[in-house]
Amino acid sequence: MRIAAEVLKGRQVAAGVRCIIIPGSQQIHLQATREGLVETFLEAGCMVSTPTCGPCLGGHMGVLAAGEKAIATTNRNFVGRMGHPESEVYLAGPAIAAASAVAGKICSPDEL
Repeated sequence: MRIAAEVLKGRQVAAGVRCIIIPGSQQIHLQATREGLVETFLEAGCMVSTPTCGPCLGGHMGVLAAGEKAIATTNRNFVGRMGHPESEVYLAGPAIAAASAVAGKICSPDEL
């Protein structure tokens, strides 16, 4: 989470982009809160959730519709995983995902 916060600090998520931060556990959420990372995410325009599977399994909170694209830090990618089978999911690390949220397209932090 730290690397994503470093990329997002002082920046804003692009218009029309949903940037959803989902901590992996309550302990990680608490640690991120104590370190000020949650504040950085919120100031950048991200949504911060409590730990959950959420869109990772196509359940809720950010599930993709037909034609929508996502860049995710999840460890699995198959058709329909995060919603509609006609959506597209690209896997990346946290720095690329954060930079892409700011740019509104897949990019590296070096491109910001």
